[in-house]
Amino acid sequence: MARTEPDARILDTLTLEQKAALLSGRDFWTTKPLEEAGIPSIALCDGPHGVRREAGGSNHLGINESLPATCFPPAVAVGSSWDPEVAARIGAAIGREGRALGVAVVLGPGVNIKRSPLCGRNFEYYSEDPLLSGVLGAAHVAALQAEGPGASVKHFAANNQETERMRVSADVDERTLREIYFPAFERVLTQARPATVMCSYNRVNGVHASQNRWLLTDVLRREWGFSGVVVSDWGAVQDRVAALAAGLDLEMPGTGGASDRRIVDAVRAGELDEAVVNASVRRVVALTARHSGVSGAFDADAHHALARELAAECAVLLKNDHNALPLSPRARIAVIGEFAVRPRFQGGGSSHINATRVDAALDAIRAHAPDAVYAQGFSLDGTGDDRLLRAAAAEAAAAADVAVVFAGLGEREESEGFDRETLGLPAAQVELIRAVAAAARRTVVVLSNGGVVSLEGWHDEVDAVLEGWLLGQAGGSAIADILFGVVNPSGRLAESIPMRLQDTPSYLNFPGEAGHVRYGEGVMVGYRYYETVERPVRYPFGHGLSYTTFTVGGLTVAHTGDDTATVTVTVTNTGQRAGKHVVQVYVSTTAGPVRRPARELRAFTKVSLAPGESRTVTLPLDRRAFAYYDVPLGRWVVAPGDYTIQICENASAVVAETTIRLDGDAHVPVVSLDSTLGEWLAHPLAGPALLKVLTGGDSSRPAEDEADGLRMASSMPMGRFLTFAGIHLPEETLRELVKLGQSGDAAA
Repeated sequence: MARTEPDARILDTLTLEQKAALLSGRDFWTTKPLEEAGIPSIALCDGPHGVRREAGGSNHLGINESLPATCFPPAVAVGSSWDPEVAARIGAAIGREGRALGVAVVLGPGVNIKRSPLCGRNFEYYSEDPLLSGVLGAAHVAALQAEGPGASVKHFAANNQETERMRVSADVDERTLREIYFPAFERVLTQARPATVMCSYNRVNGVHASQNRWLLTDVLRREWGFSGVVVSDWGAVQDRVAALAAGLDLEMPGTGGASDRRIVDAVRAGELDEAVVNASVRRVVALTARHSGVSGAFDADAHHALARELAAECAVLLKNDHNALPLSPRARIAVIGEFAVRPRFQGGGSSHINATRVDAALDAIRAHAPDAVYAQGFSLDGTGDDRLLRAAAAEAAAAADVAVVFAGLGEREESEGFDRETLGLPAAQVELIRAVAAAARRTVVVLSNGGVVSLEGWHDEVDAVLEGWLLGQAGGSAIADILFGVVNPSGRLAESIPMRLQDTPSYLNFPGEAGHVRYGEGVMVGYRYYETVERPVRYPFGHGLSYTTFTVGGLTVAHTGDDTATVTVTVTNTGQRAGKHVVQVYVSTTAGPVRRPARELRAFTKVSLAPGESRTVTLPLDRRAFAYYDVPLGRWVVAPGDYTIQICENASAVVAETTIRLDGDAHVPVVSLDSTLGEWLAHPLAGPALLKVLTGGDSSRPAEDEADGLRMASSMPMGRFLTFAGIHLPEETLRELVKLGQSGDAAA
């Protein structure tokens, strides 16, 4: 789409009042125009898995009617595709629909990390892993923006729960922010350059994200080089002047002119530099270049077909005992569960799409097996007698060769605005699954849910489990394609499925109390925690079955210098069906002074292979694949030491590995009299000199009692240790020791 960039001199023609007016919305979804200056109004709309362009009155809760648009698979499903092409094709289609509907900015994607499976908005986020989230998010943004509209990557930052979301303080240490909650944003910003970044509602370490200068200016702009617009989440601004000073450009929705007046008053009172206003105005005016007006219709049928194709890439076959799947069209099939006729295909809240059409799974199954029978099984709205419905379902299952039970969560159980309280399915559905499994020869369970659900209490009684997540408007047909083997399942879990809620790493600190939520698990999020503490899960991150089989061999790792490497493996389809395999590369190390997870995903790719076909793939590992964030140094550090490169079937199953040694960063810490005795003794220059002084000249081997004493005192600050031990060093000696301790990296 051709655009005309605004004249850079336009700022000189605007009054302070006009400039202030440009920095907040005209109404709920549009910005203010300045027609006399040639600045148009632009429309923003909710995403991220479709275009929610409201037809009438405005609201942010998904209640008012919106124009018909394609509901593509939400991020919870796309994450399990492990395929940036899937994310890109969805992004491009949403871009085309946004352009057709006159939208300049589509809000999304959401790349927040799934810290707890209870988060009510997990359906809008990709994964518990920042690499997977970042790769998919970058692909979505680049493809969407290539079609014209801008993207708004969200919600920056540490927005990992709905409880008290507008005021809770996410209390997170910097290393955890840098290694877990920032990298997906950083990748999207630096690789795809989104038009806007949306700040989150919550506070981060006590400061509202909307007025957190460290987040919005120091990190976003100065470190990552972001030059686009920072927009508020709708209603997230606490103090408009403080937010503007922190780096928030556009407040949404409009406030009827109240924010404009506050900005003007602050500038005239000398409380706000007009240069700050000018910088934000330039960015907002540049964003209006995406204004295009309504460009016409989109191909709804083609997009529905695309939604069906991509949905089939996202479902995860968790279990398939006795080759219960794929189904034979000749089998007697009982379809059970109200979700088969009233599909749950998207999340609740602001991203609710008015789908152009919706495929029901029962109709799609009957297209393959016309004689399939149906039993309701349970009542979604609570009006039916679940006992009678369950008995009828068991009777239908007993007469069939295979029973396919559709179970999951409705919008009463999960939605934007509140967090879940349990991982379990509704009790009526659990009882139904068990009753059907007891009656049927074979039982297949198909799940529809935006967040992880517990499989305990019924998992071992069924033959197959297909995790369908929320698959968008064509999900019913996609499910049928997988059930009957038209499509070979290739999804892999983007989040772990725990045995119990109590096993989850955030259990003791979610959703917090007294206005604060403490991220006490640190970097040990999701599989990083389960693998490090050896806590069993029902299904690990990266798990997924196929109707064919694969082998991965020939692992070679080439150290390419500057603490980088390349990994090469050969993947072979050893089965009888075409299929796709996800190559997962993890790095495991104990190098460095910080606790590292047992392994971390550092590269992946999805490979499509015909039966008997082999392909060799090479994946790069950059420095960040081996680094940790050193908070005292304020930078990423590769510690010297051994790093094991692991090819995994999933986060729990290593199929091949090899170890390389990296020189890492030569770093000598600076020590002072406030540093501990242990830090002094570990210093390569000051340590031997100090030991020589303390042992009377022999720095090679202190006596056993001296060594024990030094070990006991190792945590004492050096200055206090000298005083406590009654050691009076000559001033010249102390000066020389301090000089050696201050040498730091210069001695490396």
